[in-house]
Amino acid sequence: MNTMIKSVLNTRAGYGLTLLRVIVGIAFIAHGSQKLFGAFGGYGLEGTAQYMESLGLTPGYLMALMSGSAEFFGGLGLLLGLLARPAAVVVILLLLVAIFTVHIHNGFFMADSVEKVGFEFRGRKVPTFSTQSANNGYEYALALLGGALAVLIEGAGKLSLDRVISR
Repeated sequence: MNTMIKSVLNTRAGYGLTLLRVIVGIAFIAHGSQKLFGAFGGYGLEGTAQYMESLGLTPGYLMALMSGSAEFFGGLGLLLGLLARPAAVVVILLLLVAIFTVHIHNGFFMADSVEKVGFEFRGRKVPTFSTQSANNGYEYALALLGGALAVLIEGAGKLSLDRVISR
């Protein structure tokens, strides 16, 4: 196998990074599905294109297609551990654009305030927290960026197609 290809597929990481990679991959697949297909309450390509245009990212349809595809297919690569490092690069670039064009101006926190609420379960009050007012800060994007950077540095982990292919 070519040395360069082997270095891309090689992984030093264990099971912990596998878990992180899978969770980050699922998050990206879900967000990409919102943009591309309108799944999970998303706006689909048309609605996302309008949003991109409102941000000054033009042409909006192309930007929506590119960002949705990067999220969906980058997330799929992360989930499967297939070409995980290149997938991590794609989502890292996407996150940097998202942080600096959308989120950074809203501050760190995703929510302005949260309302403490609860529910009853088997006769006991279980406290939960419900977002009252969304701020759309960069904390979530930063957390995903950290996960993607870990995959870029360490590789896909023990349970990955990259590891199978590189052997």
